[in-house]
Amino acid sequence: MKRIVRAVVASAALAAGLLSVPTTASAAGTPYVPGTLRPSVSQATQDAALQKYYAFWKQNFLTTKCGSGTYAVLSKDADHSFVAEGEGYGLTISAMMAGKDSQARSIVDGILKFVKAHPSVNNKDLHAAEQDANCKSVNGSDSATDGDLEIAYGLLIADQKWGSAGSVNYKAEAVRIINAIKKSEVNGTTKFTLLGDWGNDAEYKNSSRSSDWMPGHLRAFAKATGDSFWDQVRTRSETAVSQLQSQYAPNTGLLPDFVVSTNTTPKPAPADFLEGPYDGKYSWNACRDPWRLGVDAITAPNSAAAAQVRKMTTWIKSATGGDPAKIQSGYSLSGSKTESGQHPCFTAPFAVAAMADPGSQAWLDKLWTAVSSWSPDSTDYYGTGITIQVLLILSGNYVAA
Repeated sequence: MKRIVRAVVASAALAAGLLSVPTTASAAGTPYVPGTLRPSVSQATQDAALQKYYAFWKQNFLTTKCGSGTYAVLSKDADHSFVAEGEGYGLTISAMMAGKDSQARSIVDGILKFVKAHPSVNNKDLHAAEQDANCKSVNGSDSATDGDLEIAYGLLIADQKWGSAGSVNYKAEAVRIINAIKKSEVNGTTKFTLLGDWGNDAEYKNSSRSSDWMPGHLRAFAKATGDSFWDQVRTRSETAVSQLQSQYAPNTGLLPDFVVSTNTTPKPAPADFLEGPYDGKYSWNACRDPWRLGVDAITAPNSAAAAQVRKMTTWIKSATGGDPAKIQSGYSLSGSKTESGQHPCFTAPFAVAAMADPGSQAWLDKLWTAVSSWSPDSTDYYGTGITIQVLLILSGNYVAA
C-alpha cells in the first residue's frame, strides 16, 4: 500500500460558538522533566486554547456514519476518507481529554469498534489502513505502522484514565495490537519499524519512516508487555537519529520522511521511493519528528532525544530569525526550503522541541502564540490533529503511558 503525499491546505476562520471554556483549569498530565519550559501564559489560557481546538476537531472530523456505536475520524485532506493514523490520533486525543469531556470514553470505545471492524488482511489484530466514504476498506486492506502504533498507545492512555475493568479491557486490547506490531510491522533482524504489514519484502524490508520512531510509545510498549524487544527497537532508532543528523544534517538536525539501508548504515530514501519527490527530505511525514522526539525529551529523564531536538531548535530559530511565520512547508536536510507557505504540521511540532531547550523561552512563547492563534481549517484533519496533540503537551495535559 502506497500513500499519497498531502497537499498544503489553506486556513479558514474558526466558526464561532463551538464550545464553552471550563471555569477551572489545571494541568492533568504526566509531570515533565525538571527544567522543561512551558508557555509564559496562565494555565487557564493554555487549557482554553486546547478546548477551542478540541471542540473544532470534534465538530469537523468525528463522524458516527459508519455504524451504530462507532466513531471514526474523517481524513478529509488524505487520499481516502478514513486513514489509520487518523483513528490513532482520535484514540489518543480523546483518551487524554478524559476529565475535560464527558463524551471522551464513548468516543474512544466508538473508534476502537470502528478499528476492530476493519482488520488488515495480513494480520487481523492490525487495522486496515484506509477506508472509503462508505466505510469500506480499500487499497489492499493492509496496515500502516504509524496508525497501529498510535492506536495501541491511545488504548494504553485509556487504561490509565479509566482502568480496564469495564466493558472494554483497554490494556488487553493494546497488548494484542502491540504483539501484532512486533510480529508484522517490525523487522526482527534490524529492529526497525516497517512501513506496514506489507513492508517485509525485498523492496521495503530494509526501510522505515522516521516519524514512526516514537521513543515514548516504544517505552510504553515495553512497560505494558514486559518485553525488552521494545527497548531494542527504541535504542536502534535513537542511534539512527543521531547517525542521520551527524552524516546528513549536521547543521539542521532534520530527518528525512523515509530511511533506507536500515540493514547497514541508514540513509535518506531517494526521491519517489514511496510517496513523492521529497521522500528523502524533511517533509509531510518527518514534520512530526520534533514533536515525537521532543515529548520524549521532556517526559523521560536522560532521553537521547533531548540533544537531538535541541539541534533542530537551534537551526530553526536561526533559519527564521526567530519568527515562526517564516517556517516553511518542508526542507532539504541541509535547510533549503522544498515547499513554501505555512502549515501547522510544520510549525506546531517545533514548539514541543523548544520545550526541551533551556535557552528557548522567547522562541517557545512566539510559537505558542502562533499555534494557539492559528485559525483551523475544517478540511485539514492532519494539521488540526497535530495541533491538538501539541497543545496537549504545551498545556501540561499530555499523558506518557
